Amino acid sequence: MQFQEFQGKRIVITGAASGIGLAQVQAFLKNGAVVFGLDLQASSVKENRYRHFIGSVSNKAFIEQTIQEIGQVDILCNTAGILDGYAKTLETDEALWDRIMNTNIKGTYIVTNAVLPQMMARKTGVIVNMASIAGLVAGGGGAAYTASKHAIIGYTKQLSYDYCVDGIRANAIAPGAIETPMNAADFAGDGEMAKWVARETPAGRWAQPQEVASVTLFLASEAASYMHGTVLPVDGGWVNK
Repeated sequence: MQFQEFQGKRIVITGAASGIGLAQVQAFLKNGAVVFGLDLQASSVKENRYRHFIGSVSNKAFIEQTIQEIGQVDILCNTAGILDGYAKTLETDEALWDRIMNTNIKGTYIVTNAVLPQMMARKTGVIVNMASIAGLVAGGGGAAYTASKHAIIGYTKQLSYDYCVDGIRANAIAPGAIETPMNAADFAGDGEMAKWVARETPAGRWAQPQEVASVTLFLASEAASYMHGTVLPVDGGWVNK
């Protein structure tokens, strides 16, 4: 997918070292953007239009310093997220709950608040948040993960409602079964869990991270200029069941 409008645009992507975040990095680079990635892990990307920062999205001091160093941000992709092992609420201790919430929702809030003022000053900016089918229906994660992704959807809608008049477009993507390192446990051993997920998905397969990255490009582009507070499922028909 090619979008000439991304030439020279400055993109910040969290969770950029692997999975969907890495696919987003590669997609925007392919379209001529200047990309800044944030992750706890190092990046394998070697490209002169890419710079990688190692740190946590829930570390406010790290984020504020990093965004100040980056300067102008045209598009923000809040992609960083972690799973909770499908733990039910009675199996979720406070440490797990806090770890999921700090990364998935507090991290999105911290990074957004670091970037938003400069976008508002220019009266333009695009934010793409990473929700999940677990933000739309039960069964896509445990208690903490599902709560965090419902929160992402609510946060995205309120973000759009509050700031769309200031030239900000905020939308979210809700992926289903995407074959990423985060879901490696489903493919372990005989991969029976991964096979079950594929059977339960109406499309009959897992998606590749690039398929979510392509939707990101669309949401970040002028082709989606009148989309505000939208949540796009990329789930092979899962939520239709």
